[in-house]
Amino acid sequence: MQRFFISIGIGIVAGLLAGLFIGWNLAPTEYINSPMPALAERYQQEYTVMIAEGYLLDADALGAVERLRVLGVSNVPLYVQEVTETFISNSRDLEDIRKLVALAAGLGRLTPVMEPYYQLQPAAGTNS
Repeated sequence: MQRFFISIGIGIVAGLLAGLFIGWNLAPTEYINSPMPALAERYQQEYTVMIAEGYLLDADALGAVERLRVLGVSNVPLYVQEVTETFISNSRDLEDIRKLVALAAGLGRLTPVMEPYYQLQPAAGTNS
């Protein structure tokens, strides 16, 4: 009977090891051409910060809106406002907040919560 349980245990361990090897090395999951709305909220917010940084360099509000449309949001200016206010309320990185506030202001969505950060905003195209 003891031999039976040892055989079962060895079989389970061997099966787990083989499954892990196949799953991690031979045939791992690959995501190719996943739609942007499928990104986790954190990565959508990071993408929005990147677009805001680009907006600081070129001041192209229409281009920023078009780049953010790929996230699948129906109202891009409202989305930028919500992300900006989320960053402010969660005390995220000050530079990211400044970038988002500049984009929100460029889209006409500057709120009283954002105003202190907008006053600290450097001119477009400068690095400070």
